[in-house]
Amino acid sequence: MAQIVRPIPTPPKDLETIAKIDATLVLSHFNADDAWHLGNALRSRLIAISSPVVINISLANQNQTLFHTCTHSGIMPDNDVWVTRKRKTVLRWGMSTWYMHCKFDGDEVAFRDKYGLGASAGEYAIHGGGVPIRVKGVEGVVAVVVVSGLKQHEDHAVIVDVMQGLYIQKT
Repeated sequence: MAQIVRPIPTPPKDLETIAKIDATLVLSHFNADDAWHLGNALRSRLIAISSPVVINISLANQNQTLFHTCTHSGIMPDNDVWVTRKRKTVLRWGMSTWYMHCKFDGDEVAFRDKYGLGASAGEYAIHGGGVPIRVKGVEGVVAVVVVSGLKQHEDHAVIVDVMQGLYIQKT
């Protein structure tokens, strides 16, 4: 039986709305079991899409991977490079990579120049798909979830969609 592909919503592009949505993604706790649950929910959401996708969740302060998987064959080593670059961007600026992409309208030269990155600019990615995980009462980013393999706006939106479905109470 074929799985039904549920469309990934299109994320907003204005910074205020992105920041408001990101601010709602604050969890009551986060540990290895939560990473497993979130990672599996993302994989279940993406498995019906034929594109191979990497899902990675790692702790912020230790670079310890809690969850890493691919949805289908065909992942290239470059996807893991994107995971590393997106994760590094989230950790340095504490914002989603989609927020950073929209802030600079995708202009990597402007991004590089604004922060004086020079040759190290290639260590960071301002492409959607990296989202900080925050915990209520804990300062800073606790972990980072990254999706790589779809269009960048879809990489971002699927994370937000799944996290909202798992953690945000609908009233």
